[in-house]
Amino acid sequence: MATKTTTKRTVTKKAPTSKSSPVKKTAKTPAKKNAAKELKDLFEDSLKDIYWAEKALVKALPKMQKNATDKRLKTAIENHLMETQIHVKRLEECFKSLKKKATAKKCDAMQGLLDEGKSIMEETAPGSVRDAGIIAAAQKVEHYEIATYGTLAAYAKVLKENFCLKNFLATLNEEKKCDALLTKVADTRLNTKAL
Repeated sequence: MATKTTTKRTVTKKAPTSKSSPVKKTAKTPAKKNAAKELKDLFEDSLKDIYWAEKALVKALPKMQKNATDKRLKTAIENHLMETQIHVKRLEECFKSLKKKATAKKCDAMQGLLDEGKSIMEETAPGSVRDAGIIAAAQKVEHYEIATYGTLAAYAKVLKENFCLKNFLATLNEEKKCDALLTKVADTRLNTKAL
């Protein structure tokens, strides 16, 4: 009787390679000629950015208020408009304490958030659905401002710019309160009404 011997062959499969998405090396971003070289430069540049953002917000908030229908939302926006005008003044005082001219540099992030807010108002019918959209847009703005003022406060602390630090912390506190108020307005049946 003949015995049949079989050999088992192991086949190793290669990982599939995708020709359409090769791994690319990421290049470093070259710095511009006038790039910040010290924290103080970055601090001043960020200050110009948020100054533009706050001034743009002063123009945008009345449009949001006019498009809102919920009374609590309208009041929240009106109150925050008054606070935002104070934020602009605080920033101007900060520039003055640094012996710098109050200069605004276009903030692309805020421009994008305001454009999105305008788009939300155009794409929603007046009433609770638009109100819910306005709250969403406003909270995105608040979160951006919270991040910015938190960062500026950290820079001011390291740079020993105590006057600016005090102003940034006051504004940061107000931005956080506004965000919490918007959440409360949304949670008190406004989002449910938008169903």
